[in-house]
Amino acid sequence: MEKAAVQGDGLLIPLIDFSKFLNGSPPQKLETAKAILTGFQTAGFIYLSNLPIAPSTVAQAFDRSAQFFRLPLSTKDSLAWSTPEANRGYSSPGREKVSLLANDADVSALRTSIPDIKESLEIGREDEPGHPNRWPSEEAGEGAPNELTGFKQSMLSFFGDLAELHTSVMRAIAVGMGLPETHFDRFVSDRDNTLRLLHYPAVRRDVFQINPGQVRAGEHSDYGSVTILFQDQRGGLQVQSPSGAFVDATPIEGTCVVNAGDLLARWSNDTIRSTVHRVVEPPRREGGEDGETYPARYSIAYFCNPNFKDFIEAIPGTYAAEADKKYEGINSGEYLVQRLKTTYG
Repeated sequence: MEKAAVQGDGLLIPLIDFSKFLNGSPPQKLETAKAILTGFQTAGFIYLSNLPIAPSTVAQAFDRSAQFFRLPLSTKDSLAWSTPEANRGYSSPGREKVSLLANDADVSALRTSIPDIKESLEIGREDEPGHPNRWPSEEAGEGAPNELTGFKQSMLSFFGDLAELHTSVMRAIAVGMGLPETHFDRFVSDRDNTLRLLHYPAVRRDVFQINPGQVRAGEHSDYGSVTILFQDQRGGLQVQSPSGAFVDATPIEGTCVVNAGDLLARWSNDTIRSTVHRVVEPPRREGGEDGETYPARYSIAYFCNPNFKDFIEAIPGTYAAEADKKYEGINSGEYLVQRLKTTYG
């Protein structure tokens, strides 16, 4: 039986040893695949341990992320996020507003009244025609070494590691569904994914009291197939339970959190859940060592999608007859651009 990473208010998010799918015996592989699928079907979230990515690689990515966010705001703004079609570049605090609202005007009003307290850098695959990544300069200045030397190569290497992990997670879903293990391979071969470095700046504790409803990232569901998330030990991520309450998704060292997105829910004919989540005021540490200010929080998200060129229809086995399909087929890229347009305004 899998351990529970999170349990409360009717929500159970399993902690799954992913090495048993990658390297286990055939029975272990099948059992692990079914546990992964069940986690997505019931909670929409799972935690994976014993990943095929070294902890030192993840630690280096966090170090590199912190180096980027220490750059002057003017430098970061020169790399600003531009269009939903590109979905690359820097977003300053308040630029993005994630929510459950679908109307552009409503999202804009919410963005103005209660902006999300975070900044981010979006990195896509390096070879997408017409949409280059926006990299910071790595040149040294006035005889001083540049802290960001090697940043681009480090991030592209991590992007590749996570693309492989995405493929493996989709293979586990396929096995769990009784499909050929490589069923989804052709849908994820282009690596049309986004690596997002996230920084939640230090913030005074009273901000959350002065502005009721203030959060670091508003409640939302993700857009694509799955999201792979690495979080530091500060905490603040919450997942919505079946009753509507939010439950802390406490960081567990050496794991990543993986959640299903809206497009995978649609792809699975709603047999997989895309669960609402948010990032809020972090839990207060005992002894009051945080003082009047919460330290910065960092996380790294890898938003995975089907190839933008692909047409997405209900997965075989998720419906008995054509009339049971809940959604019409949709082009992956067009769907994601529409969602991003609402988010960024």
